[in-house]
Amino acid sequence: MVKQSPEPRIIEIKPVADPNVKVHPRTVSGLFNNWRVAFVWLTQIVFYGLCWLPWNGRQAVLFDLDTRRFYLFDLVLWPQDTIYLTWLLLLSALALFLFTALAGRLWCGYSCPQTVYTEIFLWVERWIEGDRPQRIKLDKAPNSPEKLRKKTLKHAIWLLIALWTGITFVGYFTPIRDLIGGFASGGTGPWEIFWILFYGAATYGMAGFMREHMCKYICPYAQFQFVMFDRDTLIVAYDAQRGDPRGSRPKQADPRASGLGDCIDCGICVQVCPTGIDIRDGLQLECIGCAACIDACDQVMDKMKYPRGLIRYSTENAVEQGFGRSEIVRRTLRLRPMLYLGALLLIGGAGAWSLATRMPLKVGIEKERAALYRESDNGNIENAFRMHLTNASEQAREFRIEVAGLPGIRLDGGGPVSVPAAGMQEITLSVQAEAGSRAAGSHPIVFTVIDAADPEIRVDQKASFWLP
Repeated sequence: MVKQSPEPRIIEIKPVADPNVKVHPRTVSGLFNNWRVAFVWLTQIVFYGLCWLPWNGRQAVLFDLDTRRFYLFDLVLWPQDTIYLTWLLLLSALALFLFTALAGRLWCGYSCPQTVYTEIFLWVERWIEGDRPQRIKLDKAPNSPEKLRKKTLKHAIWLLIALWTGITFVGYFTPIRDLIGGFASGGTGPWEIFWILFYGAATYGMAGFMREHMCKYICPYAQFQFVMFDRDTLIVAYDAQRGDPRGSRPKQADPRASGLGDCIDCGICVQVCPTGIDIRDGLQLECIGCAACIDACDQVMDKMKYPRGLIRYSTENAVEQGFGRSEIVRRTLRLRPMLYLGALLLIGGAGAWSLATRMPLKVGIEKERAALYRESDNGNIENAFRMHLTNASEQAREFRIEVAGLPGIRLDGGGPVSVPAAGMQEITLSVQAEAGSRAAGSHPIVFTVIDAADPEIRVDQKASFWLP
């Protein structure tokens, strides 16, 4: 294992571009752009499509707040299962920390909703207004019918995308088919309309207007990410030793003879950057790790017949000391990522085991408060209890109930109880014990609820029985 570099990470916060100047990212193609496009499609197919997937006669993923049930395929979660939400949040945080320590802002560059929807909105903008030079020219041009037509069409499509995004978001809390049907029948509730408009407006505003400002000034992750970086974290890096001094030159010229590095100072790496920074200034808070500058620079290097990799995914130590790929990979086995990985595997394994062994039955018991006890006609002492049965599976079940803990204790009646699929049942139980079987006061007893078809499904619930 390679020892982690002990020196602290000090990131220079360089002046950023004028926030009032709109960033017009230039179109770029290449390996990392293809990965970015693939993640846009993947995330949106999941987001827009999952709410339409049927499962056991219902929506596959549904967070039904009215009935207080969360459906995740075969899994049915109730309010008592909020521990699994905590588990999921912990896993997400640890995974984010691990990936950041290993490879910087991969989440920001490829999967963050801000990045994904900004990319989608940029596709629309490029389709209607053209590439970077045409968009800049159009913005500076005086108002005209043609400019009005293009701007109106662009914003109309943006609004449609944002509105459908809001509908899809709410469709995970109200069944999407019922939600769509409610628009036709006028049955859509006020809270659904509010959240559709709110989420749609947020999508329209952040992806259409805020864009890089979200990543630079608002996103909290951008402000604390560097505490998880060290000099062996994989980042988008400019090789200044190879590239400087910068300067233009004829294509056939030998840069070394002219005292120049490989960077021809074309500025394309800045033009393609969605946050408008110059990666050649070094590691910066505003860099989201999208690697658009890598694709752009590689194309320039190909045209100049220079080796690729002037801008590349690398580490600070690798750039400064000339490490190869094997050394970069070897240095990933350092303390901080290993701690994150260990915690991730430990918490993930514990949660997975808990879900796999989760009992599809929940039992609650409380004593009737009208009287501690009463004497029955046969001379026995009777206590009344109210039992809540929750069937956390998607098949109807029948349960039998037993009680133990005192001599001669028995249920009065207590036949099999049917509970519908993913449903609840509340019953009143009359429990009798022999008078004088124990001293006066409270005595512990145990109710056992057993699935009639599967005895492995059983829950013991403690209670107290009062004797005079």
